[in-house]
Order: sequence, then structure tokens, then C-alpha cells
Amino acid sequence: MPSTPLKNAMTPGARLPGIWLSLCSPTVTEIAAGSGADWLLVDMEHAPADLSQIADHLRAARGASGDSGAEVIVRPPSSDQVMTKRLLDIGVRNLMFPMIQDAEAARQAVSWTRYAPEGVRGISATIRANDYARQGDYLSRYAEELCLILQVETPEALANIAEIAAVPGVDAIFVGPGDLAAAMGYPGQTMAEPVQQAIAEALAAIHAGGKAAGILGYGEAAARRYFEMGFDFTAIAGDAWMLARELDGLVARLAR
Repeated sequence: MPSTPLKNAMTPGARLPGIWLSLCSPTVTEIAAGSGADWLLVDMEHAPADLSQIADHLRAARGASGDSGAEVIVRPPSSDQVMTKRLLDIGVRNLMFPMIQDAEAARQAVSWTRYAPEGVRGISATIRANDYARQGDYLSRYAEELCLILQVETPEALANIAEIAAVPGVDAIFVGPGDLAAAMGYPGQTMAEPVQQAIAEALAAIHAGGKAAGILGYGEAAARRYFEMGFDFTAIAGDAWMLARELDGLVARLAR
């Protein structure tokens, strides 16, 4: 495993650019891992990624960037105990749980990642996460290497940030600007002034709770805006977004 878990870097004051991956291609993951980005998000919520593919994404990222490169975060299809267990067993150690609304949901999510007595994760003795039973100290060390990121995506969730951040085991909080804008009555308008004001207030609340704050902001202008606001980790581009944008632009320029 990489020697420096992502959770050690996820601190207020960091500046960690990441890339959002939704094309379900380990080859794209391999390319992205060599870019110099600090983290890659493999999306299962809004992309048709299958559980059986995730280990290949982990291998691709590790092969491209080695011990000191980009770490993979996986966003499961939903915040779910069984899927969490299966992702952890195949070696995922950075998880982003979508649509967390309050502290109780946060506590549940954390419990899914911990073995008893701290949580409810079931034990399997021979799994990829413990190098197929070769890592004898896995049960005593696994929690040190887990990074749990919770998404807040509605005004209700934003109002509960202080309580969510106080839950033991929560490492960072990620603002979902698209769903937040829609929930506020501004679908597709993440830069609307009320939405940006809510995002700024969320950022302040996350930092007040001592947690790293993340957000999605594709493109140089948006990413710079959010880093300058004080966000600690920002998704600066997505694979599908970048491919469509660059292809459209190139074709348009050469078709004139």
C-alpha cells in the first residue's frame, strides 16, 4: 500500500487537485494517475461502474503512480452498508459517501467501515485488502489508513455540518454544488449568488469543525476560484467532461 494515506493530506489548508472519473475505464484511471493529481474519484453513483471493475482501477492507479502518487477515492452507488463492506474488502480505503443529511447518517456510514466493537463491518479473513491474509496486522491497522469523506448536497445537510463534522471517524466533507443548487431552486446554476453564498458558509462551517473541505469545480477558472476561497481539495476536471470539451473544441477550430 502507498506509505502516506490520503487522510494525512486531507487537512485544512491543503491544496489537493483531483480528477473525477466516470468513464469506467482502468486505462483512463492509469492515464489520470500519471498526471500529478493528488487524488482520483472513481464514481459509481452517476456512472455505470461495476464492483468487479474497482480492483482494476486500484491496480491501474498504483501501477501508474507508485507509492507516492494519486490515491483512489470511490463513491459508491449509495450510502449502503453491504456495498461499503465489499469495497473495503477489495482494498478501497478512501470512500466518499453521497447525500449525507445529518449526524446520524454520518455515524452509520462510519460504523460500516469499522469492525466490532467499534462498528458493524463483517470480517472475512482472506481478502485483497489484507493481501489475501498475508498482512497479519490488518485488523489492528486498517482504520488508520481509511479516509472517509461525506457529501453534503442540500440546505438541510449544510445546516447540520457542525454535527456531521463532530462525528468520530469523519475525515473530510465534500460540498456537492450541483445537487445543492437544484435543492435551492437553481438547477444548473451553481454560480448563482445565493448558491455561492451557501457554499461559502458551508466552507466556513466545515473548517470550524476542523475538517478538510472539498468541492467539484471543473476547469481552471472554477478550480482556482474554489482553492482561493479556501477549499482544500477540488475536483478540477472529469474524464468525460474533458474528453467532450477538448474534442468539441478541436473539431470546431479545425472545421472553420
